[in-house]
Formats: sequence, structure tokens, C-alpha cells
Amino acid sequence: MREERRRLYLSVGETVVHLRHPEWGQGRVVEEMNSTIPGGISFIRIEFRYAGRRTFDNNIESLQCCYHAGIRRVG
Repeated sequence: MREERRRLYLSVGETVVHLRHPEWGQGRVVEEMNSTIPGGISFIRIEFRYAGRRTFDNNIESLQCCYHAGIRRVG
């Protein structure tokens, strides 16, 4: 059996911004959801100051990952 290793971009508690939506303000990762099925999905929920909660793919190997959508950590 092959062991799956997902590469997750963000963790709960990290502060982020969305480069394509600066009007949303800063956000904080408030929830992480990972499938237990091999090859399954990994999502995070981010609470943005002015846009509320948004859900994103968190697997950096995926082209739909929040990183590729414009989410960046705040230093």
C-alpha cells in the first residue's frame, strides 16, 4: 500500500490576505478539513475581516490550491 503525503499550504491560526481581493482585508485560518480517503481533498476555512468565511483547497499540489488563487501569508 502506497503512503499518501499531502502538501498542505496553511494551518489553523495563520494570518493571510487575498491578492485578488484586497478589499476583503486580512483573514485568519479558522478551520482545516482533510479527507481520510487516499487522494481525498484538503480544505481550509478563512475568516476575512470584511468578507466573512470563505473555503479554499489547501493542497499545494492542486492547481486549485488557495496559493494559486492568490492567498498569501502575512509575514
